[in-house]
Amino acid sequence: MMNKIEPGCLPPLPLGPLPRRLSRQSVVAWGDNRVTVGGDAPVRVQSMTNTDTEDAIATAIQVKELARAGSELVRITVNTPEAAAQVPYIREQLDKMDVKVPLIGDFHYNGHALLKDYPDCAKTLSKYRINPGNVGKGAKRDPQFAQMIEAACHYDKPIRIGVNWGSLDQDLLAQIMDENAKLATPKTSQEVMIEALIQSALQSASKAVELGMNPNQITLSCKVSGVQDLIAVYRDLARRCDYSLHLGLTEAGMGSKGIVASTAALAVLLQEGIGDTIRISLTPDPGAPRENEVIVGQEILQTMGLRNFTPMVIACPGCGRTTSTTFQELAAKIQSYLRQQMPVWKKTHPGVENMNVAVMGCIVNGPGESKHANIGISLPGTGESPAAPVFVDGVKVKTLRGEGIAEEFQLIVDEYVKANYHAKN
Repeated sequence: MMNKIEPGCLPPLPLGPLPRRLSRQSVVAWGDNRVTVGGDAPVRVQSMTNTDTEDAIATAIQVKELARAGSELVRITVNTPEAAAQVPYIREQLDKMDVKVPLIGDFHYNGHALLKDYPDCAKTLSKYRINPGNVGKGAKRDPQFAQMIEAACHYDKPIRIGVNWGSLDQDLLAQIMDENAKLATPKTSQEVMIEALIQSALQSASKAVELGMNPNQITLSCKVSGVQDLIAVYRDLARRCDYSLHLGLTEAGMGSKGIVASTAALAVLLQEGIGDTIRISLTPDPGAPRENEVIVGQEILQTMGLRNFTPMVIACPGCGRTTSTTFQELAAKIQSYLRQQMPVWKKTHPGVENMNVAVMGCIVNGPGESKHANIGISLPGTGESPAAPVFVDGVKVKTLRGEGIAEEFQLIVDEYVKANYHAKN
């Protein structure tokens, strides 16, 4: 028989996310653009190009697109001598376009050689990503890892030690498996894998510090593909160190699956105060823009109330009362317009990212939601009067009618931004 729960006997749940885990703080910079990571800095959104880095122009263009979408750090593959040689030219092209986003070099297998042989590449990059599972095997591993750390120290570059379960250090994994087999109660294979990931990251960080690396310049990541695995890994990793942490599924997947998986995993960790940078590793649909992964990352943080990036559009899902597609089209148009305007508005109208816009489809929730938003419009539903009342800061200011509702409403949004978010001097 189940125990009866008396009203009021459960403790109240805390409102909002837990306090951020206090991690070490580093600065990733290019020119006068200094991006603080960790500590009390906001959770940063980063992304990665999928162009061939040897194609400097294509890579620079994609970096610009990602930065314009809001990526605060952009990682590029540096995998060949030709790619390493192009890094300074990529940076030069970005500077000409006034794109100051810091570039992170992603190294596997031959990073030690590329950083040594291409000093201009090493100097130009703002940060290095090092995978402990791919720095070398056997007797080569430690010396080649040391070469990369020495380059980071010499050029004063922060690093991310990025462990990945698909390229885990096999010697370390075998060692942990052997030790586990001797236990009276062996851990599960999942627990062994998680421990191997964490030990790889922590041991590599300790070696880097021994070689002269400033602990404040180290970020760790332990990426896996499964949601529950990722949550388990980072909870344990956060408990065992104070390094800043980069979050993300290593392969989130395509479309809604990738978005849902990333949101499910990261939302839990971010709610618990874990995570200093995030990347949403979406597999792009054919022809889809690369910057979608940036938008998803921003929307996760914004919908959780952790950061604001762009004005949010609140729109109803539609029902039998809203047979017209007008509200759907208007919501999409306004959302697209707001995001397109943000690169300009964030420079000239600070605070506009906190604005809320409601585009509703009928009289049931329309007026109420519109009053709660900074600007709201309630479009007519099935059988309703062909009129669209507009509310500004809770007050009905006018009613729109006719074919030009979308254009008139967009003008109202523009006027509100100019009147309420004053341009910087």
